[in-house]
Amino acid sequence: MLYTSKGIVIHHFKYKEKSVIAKIYTEKYGLQSFIINGVRGKKSKNKAALLQPLSLIEINATKKENKGLQQIKEIKAAYLFQEIPFHIHKTSIAFFIAEILYKSIKEEEKNESLFQFLYGSIQILDLQTAHYVNFHLLFLAQLTKHLGFLPQGIKTSFKEPTLFFDLQEGIFTSTTPPHHFFLEHPLSHQLKLIFGINFDEVGRLNLDNNTRKLILNAILNYYSLHLSNFEQIKSKEVLEEILK
Repeated sequence: MLYTSKGIVIHHFKYKEKSVIAKIYTEKYGLQSFIINGVRGKKSKNKAALLQPLSLIEINATKKENKGLQQIKEIKAAYLFQEIPFHIHKTSIAFFIAEILYKSIKEEEKNESLFQFLYGSIQILDLQTAHYVNFHLLFLAQLTKHLGFLPQGIKTSFKEPTLFFDLQEGIFTSTTPPHHFFLEHPLSHQLKLIFGINFDEVGRLNLDNNTRKLILNAILNYYSLHLSNFEQIKSKEVLEEILK
């Protein structure tokens, strides 16, 4: 079956002399693996540019049931980036987010809510003119809703010194958890704020570099507790170095 769909490039690697295999999150069928021929030839620079992490594309492809590797007939840009490929901070954030998605999204089925969240978030990163150094923290927090482990107690009022974030149970609470997987004030309060705001409120975050690192480590630990086989994020160290 031949179909057309918007897509988000998650990852790709070389295949044979002039081809690549790409993981693309599609609007119609969720995460799919495609073989794309003629990408690595001398005359294919434009096509290769479309496969950069988080590129927003439109594909014309064949869908074969019970076959893991699909065939792309045509690929073109659905949205042209203004800054991500040309801004080192945003490029680093894009590589980091792409790796997060590669290691957290596994389902090969349509999820319109998740697709619209990803598609819109990437455009926000591209166009945001201020406070984008904390974008990845809000992205990770909001992604938990679509992956099924958004913490409880975000809207509940607590006195700041008595607030704990129970990473294992996924809840903000005033009771000390009976295990070691939790955060105390002030880090728990900062996490609660991040989980409770949207991208247009990112200016409320006033984080120094060390605090940003602590929060990122906490959120990644939270992911590792709630996602099976969530491996170490290799782009994390590069991102932290760039955002200093």
